[in-house]
Amino acid sequence: MDGFQRISNISQQQVDSTLEDEAPFSKTALNLNQEAVNTSELEIKFTQARAAMLSLQNADGHWCFPLEADCTIPAEYILMMHFMDEVDVLLETRIARFIRDKQDLSHGGWPLYYGGAFDISCTIKAYYALKLVGDSPEAAHMVRAREAILERGGAAKANVFTRLLLAMYDQIPWRGVPVVPAELVLLPRWFPFHLSKVSYWSRTVMVPLSILCTMKARAVNPRQVHLRELFIIPPEEEKNYFPKAGTLLKRIFMLTERVLSRVEPRLPQSVRQYAIRRAESWTLERLNGECGIGAIFPAMVNAHESLALLGYAYDHPNRVQCRNALRGLLVDEGERVWCQPCTSPVWDTVLTSLALQEDPTTDQKPVLQALDWLVEQQILDEPGDWRDNCPDLPGGGWAFQYANPHYPDLDDTAAVAWAMDQGDAERYQKPLERAANWLCGMQSRNGGFAAFNIDNTYHYLNEIPFADHGALIDPPTSDVTARCVGFLGKYGKSHHQHAVLRGISYLLREQESNGAWFGRWGTNYIYGTWSVLEAFRLAKFDMQHKSVRSAVQWLESVQRADGGWGETNDSYLDTQLAGKFPETSTAFQTAWAVLGLMAAGEVNSESVRRGINYLLRNQSSDHLWEEPWFTAPGFPRVFYLRYHGYSKFFPLWALARYRALTRTVAACL
Repeated sequence: MDGFQRISNISQQQVDSTLEDEAPFSKTALNLNQEAVNTSELEIKFTQARAAMLSLQNADGHWCFPLEADCTIPAEYILMMHFMDEVDVLLETRIARFIRDKQDLSHGGWPLYYGGAFDISCTIKAYYALKLVGDSPEAAHMVRAREAILERGGAAKANVFTRLLLAMYDQIPWRGVPVVPAELVLLPRWFPFHLSKVSYWSRTVMVPLSILCTMKARAVNPRQVHLRELFIIPPEEEKNYFPKAGTLLKRIFMLTERVLSRVEPRLPQSVRQYAIRRAESWTLERLNGECGIGAIFPAMVNAHESLALLGYAYDHPNRVQCRNALRGLLVDEGERVWCQPCTSPVWDTVLTSLALQEDPTTDQKPVLQALDWLVEQQILDEPGDWRDNCPDLPGGGWAFQYANPHYPDLDDTAAVAWAMDQGDAERYQKPLERAANWLCGMQSRNGGFAAFNIDNTYHYLNEIPFADHGALIDPPTSDVTARCVGFLGKYGKSHHQHAVLRGISYLLREQESNGAWFGRWGTNYIYGTWSVLEAFRLAKFDMQHKSVRSAVQWLESVQRADGGWGETNDSYLDTQLAGKFPETSTAFQTAWAVLGLMAAGEVNSESVRRGINYLLRNQSSDHLWEEPWFTAPGFPRVFYLRYHGYSKFFPLWALARYRALTRTVAACL
């Protein structure tokens, strides 16, 4: 069982299926013609990058970088103002400028990520927002967008969330959208659908949305702007709002939904009103101050609009909270403004801290200040939704945002605990133990770890008509599991090691045939593969194990001619694009690949040296890295994110590790 150096008490039955052919691969022989790294250049550029990162640290110790999504978010901000008749003309003008700048001239519409293909739903929302602001339908950019929409079937082909918005704006009939009744909150836990069976983001979006749908909300639309020109068939005559159901289960759900759509208006008013009050109460409990319900934009918009519909006055404290939370997501660039889907201070702070910890010979006081800030963000006794399935498990997690006490997540928690254990385990003893116990208590039955939930694997729910985005649930994933396994393995307490063993077994089962791991929360297989190799390093797994050697070979096989790595978000649509990017290498993905290879013991490989040189060559004039590519999915295939910090702290992390490891090797010679 030498595949587990630290983990000695593993049961043969637990891992036989994943370790039975454990013949170690031999190390790749060093190539004497390797591309050398200029150590003087490395020293200078690392020092400059580190100083630049420290200059971005806030006075209280944390970092927070912008988090960008596609143009549906800023477009929906404009649509929300017109829905509520609370239009800030100067603000909408500046947001509209941002939306116009993001139009892709190659296809005339708006993509889901920089350089991506045309997306009809995003384009419809962007077009509608610009028309609301006052852009003429005959303006060149509007004509291009409209023609692109019509070429692809018109606005009737939009996704569910877009059609729901159009129904509330009276642009399509309500029969064109799935039923989302408030009575959902009344369903018992044993029912096939229950709030605890869907992800946190689905809950926080769906419950206030159910109020809007049950009450058949109507946007004020003060300028009476309409979209009939985007329909091939008049919307009131259109009969094909729902795509044909492919699977038997989907057909059953569609039939059930259509029956429910006829029954729903006839439900007793007493039941309706009771359900609305329950949904209202659920929403109010989770308003989350000025960070907003769920601390995510779609849920916050739905809550804001539903409270207005329920009669809350403009100056009511709950309405003020909602409004301020939404304003807090705006990024002001002067001439233009855009809206974030949420903020990422905990994630940015811990990843920057981990990058700066890679070379402990540097001043660690800024890192300790960041970790002290993180201590104050730990969620301990708050009544989070995760308690639905783990009522007796003490808290100990961290959220992604400044405040989101109902929804701590496992990825942030594992990363924060990793940094604290690495920084000063004695200083952070109490938060570390609480975090480790909470993580172990949140492990799913299959050995994996999900982002927010335990055993949230009701895959059939992704077949309901409302879930055309395919992201209604939160099952375990390789990248989150890796972070949890890595921390728990490094932390090394005996009562956590069974969780580590189960997690490693899960990861070995999840490895792709090509040697890579899928990246749910970062693009894509490069991210997933780095995450797992890093976890194996921390847990002291045998780096000569065949799964590790296979991952190393895959990473080396997808390295680009310029020495870097790059992977398109299209790999979520086509697995043949795993590790591939037609345009260019990227700094953040190069850093992931290099970090993964070094975790596997390949610091002296030619691939690592070429990757480090790519990062050195592409450092920007501000001594960091900057690029427009989107770095992660919010939901694979339908929603993507650009973490502006990823191109900064991940390359710094890679340089710091390479510098530290090569200096250590040199000192031993």
